Amino acid sequence: MSLVLTETKDAIGTIVMNHLQKRNALSEALIGEITVALERFREENVRAAILRAPAGVKVWSAGHDVSELPDRGRDPLGWSDPLRVLVRSIQEFPAPIIALIEGGVWGGGCEVAIACDVLVTTPEATFAITPAKLGVPYNLGGILTLMNMIPLPVAKEMLFTAQPIPASQALNLGIINYIKSAGEIENFVYGLAAQIATNSPLSISVMKEELRLLASARTVTPELFERIQGLRRIVYDSHDYQEGLDAFREKRKPRFEGR
Repeated sequence: MSLVLTETKDAIGTIVMNHLQKRNALSEALIGEITVALERFREENVRAAILRAPAGVKVWSAGHDVSELPDRGRDPLGWSDPLRVLVRSIQEFPAPIIALIEGGVWGGGCEVAIACDVLVTTPEATFAITPAKLGVPYNLGGILTLMNMIPLPVAKEMLFTAQPIPASQALNLGIINYIKSAGEIENFVYGLAAQIATNSPLSISVMKEELRLLASARTVTPELFERIQGLRRIVYDSHDYQEGLDAFREKRKPRFEGR
């Protein structure tokens, strides 16, 4: 069974994440289907895309599929990790992608959502960045995605506490664009997509790429990169990283020891 549902109409493409049994956890299979859909939309010259879950869900995405994370001793979020591939696919897609969000957005799902160009949520939506609950070391690309969208003090709080923030706070901080009720969000999002589709696709594509390049134009020396990678290795080689994975698999609370 397909894990996503897709539709193209009037130059607007829709991707519905539909793996509800796993609360749209970002497995390699689900991510593969999303990226294939985006590539097809690119070939069809889609002028706006919408990424969503089925209407009325309680969880938009449960984040990275933890069952697919490697045991300690190997980088869990390397360049070719499916989550990193998906974030790059969204950021490099030539047309705007609108995230239509109902329910909770957890962990890697939060990064996927904020990698989109416009975010519209229902009032009940929440956002939580949860690597600290699992002992997972976020990588440089993921941190930069967050820093480009979330004020630094708020990003620190979200990363350190792993607690969710409500849609109202996300709106006040400029993380999301609009809050709409469940009854009106779909019409609003498709109306927004239709407005985008009437404008120059070439102009929008170039401006989106300019914004992406400028947002990532940070000076990172080889020494700084290696220092960051060394810090991350401390985590994914640690007892705590393995404990976080084991606790998840055993459905218990982790007992972190700081080693």
